[in-house]
Formats: sequence, structure tokens, C-alpha cells
Amino acid sequence: MSAIEFQKVLEIEQIQIVRDLAIEIWHEHFTSIIGLAQVEYMLDKFQSKVAIIQQIESGFYYYLISEQNENLGYLAIKFIPGKLFLSKLYVKSSFRGKGYGKLAIQFLIQLARPGGLQVITLSVNKDNFKALKAYQKMGFEIINAKIEDIGGGFVMDDYEMEIRLSTTNSTI
Repeated sequence: MSAIEFQKVLEIEQIQIVRDLAIEIWHEHFTSIIGLAQVEYMLDKFQSKVAIIQQIESGFYYYLISEQNENLGYLAIKFIPGKLFLSKLYVKSSFRGKGYGKLAIQFLIQLARPGGLQVITLSVNKDNFKALKAYQKMGFEIINAKIEDIGGGFVMDDYEMEIRLSTTNSTI
């Protein structure tokens, strides 16, 4: 693995790249978990160019994950009091299981620590078994189960997970 980069999304062209990655990754990964209709609904509601712009304007930060000028995924975060909320972490299927998620979490720890944040929190679909296992392997723990109505007759059936930052997990 060569140098991985996390590039903050600032330009409209980068937002289009995020959108394109979302379409590819969500269709490939989530259709079997939540079905095509919900994937399409969620892409339109949460990952359209307009939705991404609105999220950025409301305090979310998006980052493209790339290696050797190839975009292999993206993440989105928001700083909330005392915590860093990982809203999205998606990697193309051909790059999963190769340590990119772990590198992304290490990157987030580096973002959280200078601000004195002690917790990284996230939500993951209860049936996204590979992601659940990966997060647990990195030290995340399930702290809550939640079902959230997102409109259109759909719900997000998730676990809330968190990892407490300490000197012992600085290199996850």
C-alpha cells in the first residue's frame, strides 16, 4: 500500500466525484442489505450533489480517500460537542479488506485528538455484518440500537457504535 491521501472536499468537481463514488458503492454494497428502492431513495436524499452541499454548509466535512491519484472511497464527519461523528465511510469493493478503513480511522483519531475529543461515534446498519466486524476489530463497541424513519416508507435500522480514544489505541 503506497501513500494514502485524505483530501478535503471543497470544490464542486470533488462533490461530483463523491456522488459518483456513492452511486457505485451503494448499489454494489447496500442493495443486498436494504434493497434497491431504499438505496435509490437514500442516494437521492443523502448523497445527491445538493444534499452533499447542504451537509457541508451545515458543518460536515467530506474527504476523498485516494491512493496514487485513484479515488477509492470517501468519508464524512462532523464535530459535535466532545465527539467526532463519523457519518460516512465507504470504500470501493475492490479495495475492501486491505486496511483502508483502518487507515481512515487512524486519520480520524489524528483529527480528533488536537481538539481534545475523546470519542468517535458512528451508526452502522444492523445487517452490515462485514462493517460491524471491522469496526469491532478496531475497538468500536455497540452502545445503542436505533430505528430512524427517513421518509418514503423507509427506516434506518442501525447500531450506534463508539470508540473511546486513549493513548492505547492511537495506532489502531
